[in-house]
Amino acid sequence: MEKRMESGKQSYVLTEMTWPEVEEALQHVKMAIVPVGAHEQHGPHMNESCDAVLATEMAKRLAEVLHPQVLVTPTVNMGVSPHHLNFPGTISLRPETLLAVLRDMVVSLQRHGIDKVLFLNSHGGNQGTLGLACASFVQELGVECYYAKTTASAKKAMKEHITSPLFGHSCEREVSEAYYLAPHLVRPERLVKGDIVHGGRWESMRPGNPIQGYYRYEEMTRNGCIGDATKASLAIGKAIVEEALDELSAALRPLLAEPNGAQAAYGERELAS
Repeated sequence: MEKRMESGKQSYVLTEMTWPEVEEALQHVKMAIVPVGAHEQHGPHMNESCDAVLATEMAKRLAEVLHPQVLVTPTVNMGVSPHHLNFPGTISLRPETLLAVLRDMVVSLQRHGIDKVLFLNSHGGNQGTLGLACASFVQELGVECYYAKTTASAKKAMKEHITSPLFGHSCEREVSEAYYLAPHLVRPERLVKGDIVHGGRWESMRPGNPIQGYYRYEEMTRNGCIGDATKASLAIGKAIVEEALDELSAALRPLLAEPNGAQAAYGERELAS
């Protein structure tokens, strides 16, 4: 049975379905999309649920584009966020906790016949754990496993609309995405620029530098933001989100058309042993 979102487009969203509806949908579904977010501070102008909500909304829209071949699971709404813990309200998981939750979800999905999974992630701090999860689950469970950032593939829109040299958290990019996907996340009257702490050791560990390492977010920003959220707009959010959906769906369609190579390889290995 096809579920309909408020937009009128069709998609399979597990939290909105009964088991007979799921049973029928499984005749068509080839992949589960698992939204993965976080619960962490987003400065004075965004709700702390931001990452989880944006991951959910992106997953739902991707499921509309790829219907009926994908199904959206419940969202993992906490992530690996220790670098934000000194800001009130942040809740962080250990990497091994997130890994265990994802593994149990994949095992459950596999029991229902779904052996292709995409972790659709909206929090940079989860990326390392998701890479490990995919490598482990392919080898241990014989599933086909992928991960992607929600809007990282929207390179043209980013280049055209984002001007801050430092952005990525409660900035013009993320606030714009929220304006388009979930405007209730934003406090428009409180929008501020990131209050950056210049000259700190964090500057030598940003992406693109030869050395990477751990630093606390307050070492980089006093108010929990980077970039310039005052430049955010609905139009920028639409450009970023729609380009990302185009890129993600184009990358996923060939994977949906193929048999599960990981499962086949796993089966061959079992027979050989």
